[in-house]
Amino acid sequence: MSISMTAGANSPLTSSEFRIEVSASGRRIDVSALLLTAAGKVRTDADLIFYNAPIGPGVRHVPGTASTPDAVVIAPASLPASIDKVVITASLDPPTTTFAGVQTVAGLIDIASGDHQVAFIPDNLTVETALVVFEVYRRGADWKVRAVGQGYANGLTGIATDFGITVDDEPTSAPPVTSPPAPSVPTPSVSAPSVPAYSGTAYSGTASADNRPNLDKGRVVLRKQQSVLLTKFGKPLQNKVRMALGWDPAPGRAKIDLDASCIAFDTTRKVVATCWFLKLSILDSAVAHSGDNLTGAGEGDDETITVDLGRLPTNVVGLVFTVNSFSGQKFTDVQRAFCRLVDVGTNEEMVRFELSDSNPSTGVLMCKMVREPSGWVMTALGQYADGKTVRKMKKPAAAAL
Repeated sequence: MSISMTAGANSPLTSSEFRIEVSASGRRIDVSALLLTAAGKVRTDADLIFYNAPIGPGVRHVPGTASTPDAVVIAPASLPASIDKVVITASLDPPTTTFAGVQTVAGLIDIASGDHQVAFIPDNLTVETALVVFEVYRRGADWKVRAVGQGYANGLTGIATDFGITVDDEPTSAPPVTSPPAPSVPTPSVSAPSVPAYSGTAYSGTASADNRPNLDKGRVVLRKQQSVLLTKFGKPLQNKVRMALGWDPAPGRAKIDLDASCIAFDTTRKVVATCWFLKLSILDSAVAHSGDNLTGAGEGDDETITVDLGRLPTNVVGLVFTVNSFSGQKFTDVQRAFCRLVDVGTNEEMVRFELSDSNPSTGVLMCKMVREPSGWVMTALGQYADGKTVRKMKKPAAAAL
């Protein structure tokens, strides 16, 4: 018989393996688990078990389907001795919406018998976009479960940060974003020398005095190491643009889970902020991520990152867009990877770059955008590197600027 719990209540656990699932009245819910020591913190980032890292010691993530909710399965006897508690979280997808008015139901089910042992309905939710639903914790040689229902307005990022996950290195006080671009902003010295002389055959844009095309005549197609001035009839772009990235599994591969990210740099090539699946908005929302795509299935864009060029802080002079395989799959498992720059206002594709080769690496720098005195310049990179997360891409990204 299922026990109906209220926030703060606890109950002993006798199951050798159980499933915790969360559903919410027609809404998509992502369930995650954090393995915590007695200090209340993770040991490493690997102690976050979720859709991108589904296997951990004693815990595994089970993705939801059309008929079953997202869940985690826990085998207490298999948890490391250093782990004192497992925190179960639920976050909304998309993460911009809140739990207000959404009836959320969490349940604990014994794997062997299928019995529903615990049920919990968090209440009084308003601005929360993520919740700590349950705590599974040690009491001597036994394990217990506690209903929590604590909410966070800043999504899984807030929960992960509270428990010791390093989300990114964005400063707590971002520089003002309302000032107009300063004409004296230095240009990274390696940007101009890296531009080759072009035959013009790959472009539909107009070549400028330095032999780089612009957007006067419309869409521009780039090859590796080729650049385009993001100017139109002498005026630099200052509006919202969308960097859309896509990929498909190579033949014979059922799915490929890649993650698109954007790293913002200052004039010294120091990272200002990083936009990725654990930090979907940076720089006062001047850069915003669409959220994670788990399979790469389907035609068109898989993940997008929107950049409001007019609102970027003046100290941000470089943006590098990367794609990583968190699960360790190699880019030899990928085909038709591409990025394209789209005008958000008109939905017009302005620039496209398609990756024509593959490599047994876990990451690739797709393209960069550099602020020059005359405006932004986009350069196709296609440079491979080994990194399951964007953190490992920061050094090669800085070197590519």
